[in-house]
Amino acid sequence: MAGAAASPAGADASGGLTGGRLVLAGFILALSNFIVVLDTTIANVSVPHISGGLGVSASEGTWVVTSYSVAEAICVPLTGWLVKRFGAVRTFMGSLLGFGLCSALCGLSTSLGMLLLFRLGQGFCGGPLMPLTQTLLLRIFPRDKQPGAMALWAMTTVTAPIAGPIIGGTISDNWSWEWIFYINVPIVAICFAGVVMLLRGAETPVTKARIDWTGLGLLVVWVGALQVMLDSGRDDDWFSSPFIVACAIVAAIGFVLFLVWELTEREPAVDLAVFRHRGFSASLLTMVATFGTFFATVVIIPQWLQQSMGYTATQAGQAMAMNGILAVLLSPLVPKLMKKVDPRLIVFCGVAWIGAASLVRTTWSTDSTWLAIALPQLMQGAGLAMFFVPITVIGLGAVKPEETASAAGLMNFARTLAGAIGVSIATTYWSDKGEANHNVLADSLNAPEQATAALQAQGLSPDSALASLNALVDQQSLVTATNHLFAVAALIFVLSASLIWLAPRPLRAGPPPGAH
Repeated sequence: MAGAAASPAGADASGGLTGGRLVLAGFILALSNFIVVLDTTIANVSVPHISGGLGVSASEGTWVVTSYSVAEAICVPLTGWLVKRFGAVRTFMGSLLGFGLCSALCGLSTSLGMLLLFRLGQGFCGGPLMPLTQTLLLRIFPRDKQPGAMALWAMTTVTAPIAGPIIGGTISDNWSWEWIFYINVPIVAICFAGVVMLLRGAETPVTKARIDWTGLGLLVVWVGALQVMLDSGRDDDWFSSPFIVACAIVAAIGFVLFLVWELTEREPAVDLAVFRHRGFSASLLTMVATFGTFFATVVIIPQWLQQSMGYTATQAGQAMAMNGILAVLLSPLVPKLMKKVDPRLIVFCGVAWIGAASLVRTTWSTDSTWLAIALPQLMQGAGLAMFFVPITVIGLGAVKPEETASAAGLMNFARTLAGAIGVSIATTYWSDKGEANHNVLADSLNAPEQATAALQAQGLSPDSALASLNALVDQQSLVTATNHLFAVAALIFVLSASLIWLAPRPLRAGPPPGAH
């Protein structure tokens, strides 16, 4: 066959790699997936460093996290068209190059506007990489080795968010925040070279595929307007600002037009017809509520530890990394458990367990030790292992086989967008609650003049004594706001756990093909 003749040395007749070249190709694809997922969390503990370096507030600094997630989510519906139009390998190579270039430009940014622009570029280029790594792994590995390839892919997806806070904290404390972006460049170069050398024979056929540009444009408009409203609302005093009102109107109208267009379009960018399946709708609602709340807490905790508890970024990252220990250890056992136990019960118990971990956090105080901070993170990992795999099986198991790809893309889009929106809402709520608590505590202080006098007697100037007292009030107000936030989060987790019972029991015993 001509195709076989054109295959590189070391490939079999079907064009699949063999031996060491296959292992190396699998490693390159897994590494590519790792850096994309890593960038969703690597900036979390670095927000104070970035904010300080660029001279912006901490709430504005969180835009660095949300902008990446929003751009990544928006690009997901475009991935299928890109693969049909340019081929999987070419699309993968172009996305890698764009991701690496935008990473370098993020590090070179000298203002928040520049950083957000290139962070958006990172998200747009990184969006196709996660599903494409999975697609290419399935393409190059023979059927009997595909479960092992998917296990490798899943492991990078689980471990990257764990490694993100540790790597980000270490880099920010010992070098500078710019290097959390620069480190992507050599890794991208290695991955790109590996793809050129090993995966040219795995290219997919190309066609002049049609894309729903109107639907995609409406998606960008309403999601972008919504995120700008959420990110800027607090600083602009919400709906007293004409700009925020305009963003809200654009988001609402854009969303309605998007729904109408996509439901009537012959080849929609986002196939909303899958919502007719009750199992898919229930699982998506559960995923959105759970992941949005979970990801918001992952961003808030490092900020609180660094702003109020005196933690370095490295120490905050180490505490956050405890999330992953039980998640990694228990994840391989969950598919076996699903063969014996109703997956809905596993999801319910997992999400409820995450809620229990949130309740433990409501006991945090300014005297909490590192172990007290890390323990609920460790607890939460077990719940995460019981959540991600079963919820995907329930959702994708509810749709028709030919709808699996559309449903998987929609779940990935919704999950990523929920994380970005959750961060914006939680950050605003936490900051506002902290300010309100500060005012209440300041008004209820007993004999503040005596306290400042005592501090002055220890050698502090009047201004320094007042600043020291104010810092103590700030610390107490933030820990109270943090406790309150996690009480609300625990309630949301319980409610979202209950939503899964709206889904019928899945008929398929294992993960459906094409699951992302």
